[in-house]
Amino acid sequence: MAQYGTLRNYQLENAAEDVRGSHLYGVNDEKLGKITDVVFSNDTGEILYAVVDTGGWLSSKEFIVPAERIRVSAKHENDYEVSLTKTQIEDFPPYNEKDLETDNSWSDYETRYRAKWDDGPVMHREGSDRNITPPASQIPVARNVTPIDSASAAANERIIPAGADAVVIENTAVGIGGRWDTFQSRLRERRKQSAFGGPTTAGGESAEDFRKAV
Repeated sequence: MAQYGTLRNYQLENAAEDVRGSHLYGVNDEKLGKITDVVFSNDTGEILYAVVDTGGWLSSKEFIVPAERIRVSAKHENDYEVSLTKTQIEDFPPYNEKDLETDNSWSDYETRYRAKWDDGPVMHREGSDRNITPPASQIPVARNVTPIDSASAAANERIIPAGADAVVIENTAVGIGGRWDTFQSRLRERRKQSAFGGPTTAGGESAEDFRKAV
């Protein structure tokens, strides 16, 4: 059995908790596409990637974004954002769901894909080619930070000092926040109840069987 799976057509009992259908925005509020699926661990139910349908502007149609790179959109309710441009996405190796069917195929793809994140993507100030995304070694670790209120904590909002150049915002250990965290919790609950092996993985349970087990 493969280690990872996708949900495909499986529907949650409460559609309002589903992040699929939400839009993903990039740098300068550019719409990148719609989240149509997630890649998750069959062992833990943890969501590792969001699968995004571009609607046609990308030759391979779909791309994936690591869950830890996604944050709640500051401008669009129930949507999400990531520090990416279309040009950066076009440089990713094409995503193919079939790679998830074997661990070797997915490991090979993930290595090539993650390498693109290691080399970038980086953020530049609009109208400038100056890199304003500091390397990880230069990003200070926040300690003893007290949320301003429950609303901001739920949305994982972080405070950036006035005049700071850094615009890449890391997710907290709690998760992305709001509907995303609820969605992942429901996925984990259903996985434990049905002991499914991943609706689309080789040898795993079908989406229909998973639905019946809920």
